[in-house]
Amino acid sequence: MSQENRWPEFSAKDNPLETLVKLSRFYGGDPSFVLAGGGNTSVKTDDVLYVKASGCALACVTEEDFVAMDRGKLDALLAADLPEQRDEREAALKRGLLAARSNAGSEQRPSIEALLHNLLPDRFIVHTHSTYANMIGCCRRGEEIARELFSDDVLWVRCVDPGFLLAREVGRALDDYRERTGRDAPEAILMQNHGLIVAGNAPEEIRERTDRILVAIRERVGAARDATPFGALAQLDADDARAQTDTIGPALRALTAAGPRLNVVRFDDSPRVLALACGADGREATAGGPLTPDQIAFSASHPLWFDPNAEESPEATVERLRQALAAHREVTGFPPKIVLAAGLGLFAIGESAATVGNARDVFADITEVMSGAARLGSIQPLPDDMRRFIENWEVERFRQAVAAGSGAKGRAAGLVAVVTGAAQGFGLEIAQNLAREGACVALLDINEAGARDEAAKLAAEHGESRAIGLKVNVADAASVEAAVHEVVRTYGGFDLFISNAGVLRAGSVKSQPPEDFRFVTDINYVGYFLCVQKASPILAIQHLARPAYLSDIIQINSKSGLEGSNRNAAYAGGKFGGIGLTQSFALELIEDGIKVNSICPGNFLDGPLWSDPEKGLFVQYLRTGKVPGAETIAQVRQAYEAKVPMGRGCTTADVMKAIYYVIEQQYETGQAVPVTGGQVMLR
Repeated sequence: MSQENRWPEFSAKDNPLETLVKLSRFYGGDPSFVLAGGGNTSVKTDDVLYVKASGCALACVTEEDFVAMDRGKLDALLAADLPEQRDEREAALKRGLLAARSNAGSEQRPSIEALLHNLLPDRFIVHTHSTYANMIGCCRRGEEIARELFSDDVLWVRCVDPGFLLAREVGRALDDYRERTGRDAPEAILMQNHGLIVAGNAPEEIRERTDRILVAIRERVGAARDATPFGALAQLDADDARAQTDTIGPALRALTAAGPRLNVVRFDDSPRVLALACGADGREATAGGPLTPDQIAFSASHPLWFDPNAEESPEATVERLRQALAAHREVTGFPPKIVLAAGLGLFAIGESAATVGNARDVFADITEVMSGAARLGSIQPLPDDMRRFIENWEVERFRQAVAAGSGAKGRAAGLVAVVTGAAQGFGLEIAQNLAREGACVALLDINEAGARDEAAKLAAEHGESRAIGLKVNVADAASVEAAVHEVVRTYGGFDLFISNAGVLRAGSVKSQPPEDFRFVTDINYVGYFLCVQKASPILAIQHLARPAYLSDIIQINSKSGLEGSNRNAAYAGGKFGGIGLTQSFALELIEDGIKVNSICPGNFLDGPLWSDPEKGLFVQYLRTGKVPGAETIAQVRQAYEAKVPMGRGCTTADVMKAIYYVIEQQYETGQAVPVTGGQVMLR
């Protein structure tokens, strides 16, 4: 069924764990089978069951991520009389599973479904949360449809508590199955509200059975296809939708945050989500409660429904959201991780890009499950008592904690930062440093390919969705507004906007073409104005929702903004003007909790602005004779290094210290902070 993953090459030389790793990664890497690190796999030898450790993701699992379990001890544990009280039973099960590990010194915690895997006689077991399987599993007619489609090839298991009771239930169902059919075991098990288990003695057998089952379900759902499974659609027009997204996203970042940093909020208006959020019956479809344990764990049991009003002010929207969040928590006992805005789309909420991504992905998948279940009959949510059990289940909290890891650390941990001019040079190195220090970073540049490539590298190094690359022309208001909107869609808003994009065309006032002067001024001066104009409303909404919250706009200015620059009037003039803008913005925007400061670096001699062999300043200054007597680029560089008391050019590390100072200093705004090595001193 997987379209993106290539079926691995299995070899007779592979040991059982090598085979299991390949099989696990194949299914774990396909979001139609596994999301948010869910699912389990195992392989048996005569005496040992190797089962995935809790919290490990199938997509990147290794041999070391499987726990060796003594099968005899697992049999004894399943036969034991555990306490009937849930908490006591779960504690006893946890102790028993840990004691059943073959390596007593291991710190790994085996999957809670190890007992179930041990029951099935086939060598390999693959348990996934397949979207199509869940369409039947979460349908009130699921058992009936499964019998029609698969007869005795697939066993239906009713919904019971995961872990010990589920294993007991499967054991009883298998005994009944053997007595009724004379077969040793079915090819697969469909678990009500809990996914698909496929068993086989070879990987090819697993794949053949899985594909055959899911093709049959897909055809059955397709035959019952309804273009509007949640009723007639009513969607906001594009302009209103954009304005509401840019209000609700930043407000939710602030209103839902429990710590000093704001949350990450991701917006989704994909067709599958819009079918629910814009459907006349969408609200009713979610009212029955969660459909799967994964939904509870990653997206919370109940989404919050909110009705946008394009006619009201941002202040009124923020206040209504505040009241709606409080009422939701009072009724459900938990803050929402999903907000469905009627006619608009879905907002997923989390403390990090990883957790919010899981929340969004799982709930978007649930909308497909609900759609399929509705087409097949009607939606069957989890029983209410099981919902309450899973909401407070220690095993689930442990699994999430392991999967999430320790979270980002560093001076920028929890921040969302926007950096313009970030495809290369100073801007790129600033973005790289912020990502290393824990921030989510949006790299904006007129060089869209460069920004996207560099963002992809940062995401690969620091985590999916930790960085995005976007095109922007800072001298064009519509372009800036569009880029800011995309950042809001991805992160809900931002805490730090660094206006770094800049250009330099040196030349004498006597001879510089006016178009060069206008080009430099448009980027360095007008561009800064437009960035602040489009970024500040987003920051203002966050402050409105959380008045104690302060955000930062930082202009990367220059030492040329502090003193004139010979034969460089366009650049120096724009930078001087930039400091005037900073001081003016600071006076106006502090009422919105926005600090505005400029940082004035010395010459970044190793960056492309200076060192580019064709367009760099060394080449330009040599050509225009700005350094008297210089005949080579090296001589131009030596002349500029000699002007600095510190004897060298400025580096990104120097600038980052100033950036972090400005962010962390809560009692400063409107300043021009020099980082010039003593070349320019304040007076």
